[in-house]
Amino acid sequence: MTTRSDVLDDAREAGEDTSAPSATRGGESKRSIEQLALLLFITVPFLALLAAVPLAWGWGVSWLDLGLMVFMYYLGCHGITIGFHRYFTHGSFKAKRPLRIALAVMGSMAVEGPLVRWVADHRKHHKFSDAEGDPHSPWRFGETLPALMKGLWWAHIAWMFDEEQTSQEKYAPDLIKDPALRRVSRDFVYWTILSLAIPPLVGGLVTMSWWGAFTAFFWGSLVRVALLHHVTWSINSICHAVGKRPFKSRDKSGNVWWLAVLSCGESWHNLHHADPTSARHGVMRGQIDSSARLIRWFEKAGWAYDVRWPSADRIDSRRKSEPSEAA
Repeated sequence: MTTRSDVLDDAREAGEDTSAPSATRGGESKRSIEQLALLLFITVPFLALLAAVPLAWGWGVSWLDLGLMVFMYYLGCHGITIGFHRYFTHGSFKAKRPLRIALAVMGSMAVEGPLVRWVADHRKHHKFSDAEGDPHSPWRFGETLPALMKGLWWAHIAWMFDEEQTSQEKYAPDLIKDPALRRVSRDFVYWTILSLAIPPLVGGLVTMSWWGAFTAFFWGSLVRVALLHHVTWSINSICHAVGKRPFKSRDKSGNVWWLAVLSCGESWHNLHHADPTSARHGVMRGQIDSSARLIRWFEKAGWAYDVRWPSADRIDSRRKSEPSEAA
């Protein structure tokens, strides 16, 4: 299956333009300050997530905090799934410029890294999925149980601390050429600050108290970011290790139903790897895919067009002839 990433890669294969301006801070290598920032963005929200249960038991969580957490979670989640993934990485649909910029900003507010770097890593992942060269395959160290446990940790989080291997000029030249998208990617730190600041600002103004601002920051910023991080990373780790595989793909991608709602439809991962440019991942009866639903609404509003909806024939052509398997 030839994907958009393959086309872009082949177009640059003859010679990479290393003189092009880097699209993200730090260029092709993650400098020490970026490593520290990454560690901070991961560990602080994760510690908040660990503290969430005992703190909720002790002093509860208000409807305002819960509402801010849910709203900000799905704002960032759909920014990643619809924007960073289905649109920018795979070209599952075309978007008018206001929607394109909005999706870039929404995805940036998920605090998962700059747009260009995210897309470049993911296009490389599809080119080498679960094979040598894949930035985050859980099968990197082998197929024995100890190797898989090590691989799951690598795919879930450790790969982000490895020296940067993905060339942004090679895997995301189309994004780098767009000045607006390049600017959104370069300003990732500001979108992160905005993302973390909105909940305490709203919480403080609604309650007119510093305590309201603090609890909103705890739930709507820290816990929300940690939860979204681990759900997203689970697509890299869990969905490439277990799950049903009713469709033909050249890797070990699987469908994990219990992640569908939290991942906005991304955990129907087997179909995605069987048909990467499809705008819908949950194509079977009962498979919830909120990202596909929103893309449909964007299409009806005239904001999105040329959407690559999977036809029945296209879906059937990718089915396995034998019963679906689970790892």
